[in-house]
Amino acid sequence: MSGTSTFAYVTFIRTTPEQLWSALTNPELTRQYWFGMYQLSHWTAGAPWQLVFADGRIADSGEVLESEPARRLVLKWRNEFKPEMQAEGYSRCVIEIEPVGDVAKLSITHALNQPDSRFVAAVSVGWPRILSNLKSWLETGTVLFAEKF
Repeated sequence: MSGTSTFAYVTFIRTTPEQLWSALTNPELTRQYWFGMYQLSHWTAGAPWQLVFADGRIADSGEVLESEPARRLVLKWRNEFKPEMQAEGYSRCVIEIEPVGDVAKLSITHALNQPDSRFVAAVSVGWPRILSNLKSWLETGTVLFAEKF
């Protein structure tokens, strides 16, 4: 798509799709690898979604567009704490989980219909750290990065 900023990431995690889904959607589990942040939603299509800082401030918000537990999650996603990124509007984040032998393949595509998006540039830095923490935490019980940056 012309004029679209996109970030894509794929990793393989020694876990089950069900455990990975739980780690992605359970607020108490999410806090373990997402620098104390957590997600809130009922995880059904049409439900509101929020990413919340450890101190309770809303970092990002949006809506669940699709939800197939342990398989696929699509979020309408907007930054809420940086005015220049909030002004870019809503992005689309597609999270796909696929079993591959005794591991789970996790694919994330985050896109915004705007060229040179500041928001997509920011998630391009954030997602690799978050997902590296998630992988390490699920496989070893510890995270790689205790501090966000």
